Amino acid sequence: MTDMADLPIWAALLVAFLVLLGAVLTLIGAVGLLRLRSFYERVHAPTLGTTFGAGGILVASMIFFSMLETRPVLHEVLISVFITVTTPVTLMLLARAALYRDRAEGAECLPVRHEVGPANAGPDPSQGD
Repeated sequence: MTDMADLPIWAALLVAFLVLLGAVLTLIGAVGLLRLRSFYERVHAPTLGTTFGAGGILVASMIFFSMLETRPVLHEVLISVFITVTTPVTLMLLARAALYRDRAEGAECLPVRHEVGPANAGPDPSQGD
């Protein structure tokens, strides 16, 4: 029915470990989404959980299918590149849109704004000791 019997025990253990690790990381991201208080805190947990969790599962899939087909299977590389590129971009767009909305509405619970200016720039090199 399946080709699981053809998989070496070391590869089966490695695949099982990576799938379990990916699932746990994704679960941690989902729990972080529920437990954290503000939107700005909540947006990070699922992003990291999705990226690292999917990475573990994709590596496990690459090992599994490469061992069964006796040739490198690299379709998962395209998926991992897509996830790695789109997830942080989505995080930035959501956070910036929420920040813009909160500033426009005058919300009180905004993240601290760090500005680079004369006070934060360090000593002026044009002035001597």
